[in-house]
Amino acid sequence: MLRARLSDAANALLACAKEVAEPVVRCGYVSGVAGEVVRSSRMPAPVGSRCVIKTADRTIGASVVGFDQDETLLIVDRSLKGIRRGDPVLPSRLSARVDVGPTLLGRVIDAYGEPLDGLQRPPAEESWLLDGNPVNPLERRRLNDVVDVGVRAVNGMATIARGMRMGLFAGSGVGKSTLLGMMARHSHVDAVVVAMIGERGREVREFIEDHLGESLSRAVVVVSAADSPALARILGAQRAAAIAEFFRSVGLNVLFLVDSLTRLAMAGREIGLSTGEPAAMKGYPPSVFGQIAAFVERAGMGKEGEGSITGLYTVLVEGDDHVGDPVADAARSVLDGHIVLSRKSSEAGIYPPIDLSMSLSRPMNNVVTPEHAEAANRFRLLWSRNAEKRELVDIGAYAPGRDAVLDDALRCASGMEMFLRQGSNDYVSFTESVAALQRAVNPQLA
Repeated sequence: MLRARLSDAANALLACAKEVAEPVVRCGYVSGVAGEVVRSSRMPAPVGSRCVIKTADRTIGASVVGFDQDETLLIVDRSLKGIRRGDPVLPSRLSARVDVGPTLLGRVIDAYGEPLDGLQRPPAEESWLLDGNPVNPLERRRLNDVVDVGVRAVNGMATIARGMRMGLFAGSGVGKSTLLGMMARHSHVDAVVVAMIGERGREVREFIEDHLGESLSRAVVVVSAADSPALARILGAQRAAAIAEFFRSVGLNVLFLVDSLTRLAMAGREIGLSTGEPAAMKGYPPSVFGQIAAFVERAGMGKEGEGSITGLYTVLVEGDDHVGDPVADAARSVLDGHIVLSRKSSEAGIYPPIDLSMSLSRPMNNVVTPEHAEAANRFRLLWSRNAEKRELVDIGAYAPGRDAVLDDALRCASGMEMFLRQGSNDYVSFTESVAALQRAVNPQLA
């Protein structure tokens, strides 16, 4: 009897101890800081895992990016200010997930999910993996439908298929953001997710108020401004992609706008070079190009019963060099199409200043009628021939009748230019765009 009572008392004491005892967590300690890299000793965390650094007055998030002998290399997602040698580094018990749900629509948040619009933080209805859930390529549905983006030149000449990934290539100041805003307002989609990565602070409010306008009610804007740390810019892009993936999983057709893919690559370059990765083309380490491909692949069609993510990615081409820029070249190879903006057309007052000779939508022929495809090819031929022979015509060295294609191009020149011109607030439906394209290459139909 006494033995039974002692056993019961011991079990009760053990149960009580389990309730009050806290689990033992192994932690590391800051051993040094070099550039953007924080070194931690005795840190048992794998690459890619999340950690927190506890300073005297705040907690800083970080990610494990590598190892150097006995030390763990971390990149922080906020300012390094306040970190001291010996500060504890604790691995996060939670996997990297983000809050998602319909309550995000109409909201503007930062890379950490905190509101920037002065409202309360959106309630967490569900969570989604920050790195996303990969889709088996054989389970993705094929591209069969057209997305009406409301821009006549894009609808007619570089038709965007639902679920495709399109790049918007241009130098600085040519009009990428304005065209992106036009498509965000006018596109026939269920939701819009905007990732503003590395943008100037003043442009954020201008884009939301001037370009999105009333369309903000169906949009989620994730902002990671130019003064954010490199890791924060990457986290902002990943958070936006995770939100878009959630909407796709519940059957919505999403327009995913990323401005810009170049600044996302620059953030990857900062991190790669800080951790000692060797530089390749123009200082970009090899891992950046793999990151671009992985990020772009998160868009696209979902499985049967799911929705789609139609991706539009702006690419800032340095010095208008569309051939030698490594990020532009890498992006072009993994995207389904590209719209190139011309500085010459912009200076000539043609807006949108799309360079038709360099723009291409690979899935276009699969989603439009043969008559539409034929008219687009005819427009491209006439426009290119007119540009090629423009000097001969201007100096009077060309006699009509020598080149039948050029003769047609000269007759259609004014109509083709009018087809390209469109005000930033104007909406032109897909049906109207195709009809206007037919009239531009066949003046007798006007």
